[in-house]
Amino acid sequence: MDYTMQLDTLWVLLGAALVFFMQAGFAMVETGFTRAKNAGNIIMKNLMDFAFGSVVFYLIGFGILAGSKNGFWGGIDFFIRGTYDTGTIPLWAYVAFNTVFCATAATIVSGAMAERTKFSAYLVYSVVISAVVYPISAHWVWGGGWLSSLSIGGATGFVDYAGSALVHMCGGIAALIGAKILGPRIGKFDKNGKPRAIPGHSLTLGALGVMILWFGWFGFNPASSYGLSSIENALDVSNVFMTTNIAAAASTVTAMIITWIKYKKPDVSMTLNGSLAGLVAITAGCSVVDPWAATIIGIIAGFVVVFGIEFIEKVCKIDDPVGAIGVHCLCGAFGTLAVGLFARENGLFTTGQWGQFVIQLIGVLAIAAWVTVTMIITFTIIKKTMGLRASVEEEVLGLDITEHGLVSAYADFTASVEEIYVDEPLAAEVTGNVPVDEALPVQVKAAPPVASDESGLRFTKVEIICKQSRFDALKTAMSRIGITGMTVTHVLGYGIQKGKPEFYRGAEIESSLLPKVQVEIVVCKVPVKTVIDTAKKVLYTGHIGDGKIFIYNIENVIKVRTGEEGYDALQDVE
Repeated sequence: MDYTMQLDTLWVLLGAALVFFMQAGFAMVETGFTRAKNAGNIIMKNLMDFAFGSVVFYLIGFGILAGSKNGFWGGIDFFIRGTYDTGTIPLWAYVAFNTVFCATAATIVSGAMAERTKFSAYLVYSVVISAVVYPISAHWVWGGGWLSSLSIGGATGFVDYAGSALVHMCGGIAALIGAKILGPRIGKFDKNGKPRAIPGHSLTLGALGVMILWFGWFGFNPASSYGLSSIENALDVSNVFMTTNIAAAASTVTAMIITWIKYKKPDVSMTLNGSLAGLVAITAGCSVVDPWAATIIGIIAGFVVVFGIEFIEKVCKIDDPVGAIGVHCLCGAFGTLAVGLFARENGLFTTGQWGQFVIQLIGVLAIAAWVTVTMIITFTIIKKTMGLRASVEEEVLGLDITEHGLVSAYADFTASVEEIYVDEPLAAEVTGNVPVDEALPVQVKAAPPVASDESGLRFTKVEIICKQSRFDALKTAMSRIGITGMTVTHVLGYGIQKGKPEFYRGAEIESSLLPKVQVEIVVCKVPVKTVIDTAKKVLYTGHIGDGKIFIYNIENVIKVRTGEEGYDALQDVE
């Protein structure tokens, strides 16, 4: 019995499931790289662009992609009632696989436009790209359109095996146009145009998302063979698995090394972007290049993503919170052109033939032009009609509460303290005199006397702010000098430690919330100077950030359980 159809169908549907799971990866990356007050909004956008995209792609998009009307578009086929050549797999398996590809192109835009886009406007965009923009450009190659038959210099057909250009560059250019028309987040750039770092709230979620995407890519690329039943399919899929993984790994290592050199520390978020950059870049040529070439493509992609993200932000002044433009647009374009350079049969560097590279270049320019024009029209119409951007108040409060009525995406957890940048002065300048009838009376009081109880003992509170790493040593030292009780609080210190610049995605962090430990000790018989000297000795390293010590007079001490006051209240005996 011939199991060709069953095996090929199983393979394609497994790939479709893996690509669908990539939606979770995109959601986690975007959520982690943005602030907590927008987490719920990010999740909703990634959910709804897939849901809306699936409906409109079934309604109209698939016919435009896979129809045979002409070389520009496939024609209208509502609810897919026509007949299509789908090879050895059933029509609906073919439709399902193409649906998740369409959803991937749509969801790329979410990250670049995060934290300031109206939810309703995003839904309209999702419908447009899923119904028309992506299907038409995909038809040019995968639907038998004009690019698939373009012949130059002995080479025939634009090669994009799994969508570096048709999926990722398409979504990346849409992200570029959308982010440009939308404008940056409040406070992203100072008055001189210098970018400020706005760190995401959870690199853990971001890393989880990248690993999910890397895993899903083993369905995205290999399942694009549309079969696994023949020896040729098996060999092709094996090569695709290898090239996909090695390109991603090489790009990850490259991005880490570059940031280590540039910022003096390996940047976590940029390294994560490096992983995605390699995956995007190899997607076009994963079946036509050898592993050694895939390694080179990955290395170059690492350079492209790091310097590309910095260029987009620092030169173009476009705010892209997750690096979607650098990853998908720039690396998608590079990966597509790399096919013409490294393809084993007709690559410029491998065979000396130039025809394939020219075809790839024409295809990249054509797809870029199509997406650019349609997205400019789409976002401009949305902006002029229903509005594209959330209000200033909505953006500052967070889209979770203003768009979805969600107080926090992390219910029952303590809300994180976030930095809010405003372009307006924090306080108005005071001029003139206040009228006498409006003035508040000022009472002058004498300084309080030095605190002591009836026995004449003085009470002093010593407050120590120190690094978390030095707390254990401080606690041990205090115990040795007779300090038996203290109050310990984990706090965040706001500021910048000069001489220790921090970077987030290439932008220097001007100020940050630094984790510290606050220790409060009330002493009576133990000399205050002994406490201070002990703390200084334990905490001193000679570097900025060693901590500070504050001394306060205490008026009285009262133990709640017994009602004891003064020195007796400080004793811990039963």
